[in-house]
Amino acid sequence: MKAKLTDADFRNAALWLDVPIAAVKAFEEVESRGEGFMPDGHHPVILFERHIMYKRTKAKYGFTRADALVKQFPNLINPNVGGYGKESEQPGRLERAAKLIDRECALESASWGLFQIMGFHWKALGYPTLQAFINAMYHNEADQLEAFVRFIKINPDIHRALKRGEWAKVAAGYNGPNYAINKYDTKLAAAFARHSTA
Repeated sequence: MKAKLTDADFRNAALWLDVPIAAVKAFEEVESRGEGFMPDGHHPVILFERHIMYKRTKAKYGFTRADALVKQFPNLINPNVGGYGKESEQPGRLERAAKLIDRECALESASWGLFQIMGFHWKALGYPTLQAFINAMYHNEADQLEAFVRFIKINPDIHRALKRGEWAKVAAGYNGPNYAINKYDTKLAAAFARHSTA
């Protein structure tokens, strides 16, 4: 099994972000998948997004090629959101998309690890290559946490709100405008309060 997050990992992340450790722990509790790796202990948890695959393929090859591939592989590439299937099916979906369509587009079209960071963010997050990002996601949960830290740092509105404990702004920035449906803001606030007194 891959190494789980330690107290030292949380401390380091808090230092990098200049926020209380409780803020990082709250985020991990509410916004992460709870596990960074599949039950086999090798593959990182992923969610393959077929609509992102369509966008990445269209950008790389154009409308005509992307639309033709939709007709061939609608479960792997599609302008419509959905068609996810079970969590256990995600590595296989990614592998098929990489083999049958395009590896780079496929890797960029999945969200990775504990914090479900999209692959297409790799360059903005400061990784030298897409493969370097993927390797980090396979390494351990600490490297997945580092990707989250990098993501927060390149999103100043979320970072500022996290520093101030403005949980509605944090949730809106991380989850989108419909964050309140799942009560992410109140869950984050409650988790922060709990970890602050632990």
